[in-house]
Amino acid sequence: MTEIIINGTQDLPRAAGAFLDHIGERRIIAFYGSMGAGKTTFITALCAALGVRDVVNSPTFTIVNEYRAGSGEPVYHFDFYRINRLSEALDIGLYEYFDSGSLCLVEWPEMIEELLPEETLKVQILVDDAETRTLLF
Repeated sequence: MTEIIINGTQDLPRAAGAFLDHIGERRIIAFYGSMGAGKTTFITALCAALGVRDVVNSPTFTIVNEYRAGSGEPVYHFDFYRINRLSEALDIGLYEYFDSGSLCLVEWPEMIEELLPEETLKVQILVDDAETRTLLF
């Protein structure tokens, strides 16, 4: 298991870079953590490290947002917090996104756990204190 400590918001760029160095060819990343743990904040830092220039925010009501990395490649950001049935995830074409080969960043994956492919990288975000987070993957 790999661990990355994030010492406040000023440390996010370093942590995002370190995380991207560790994921290798993994394209589906599931972020687990309590409400307010920093899932969206960390995904925003990842997108910045990838050269995304769009405003990154949680797709709580739209379920998925698409951004463009600096390379031009799409980055998909999912938030399944508000879904009530697995069919809602399937209705948006979930497997088409997952099979695209593009980076898929998933918040609240526990809501669709049984739909996640085996190769999904699971990341736990732990709240250490008001400023510090630990990523375990």
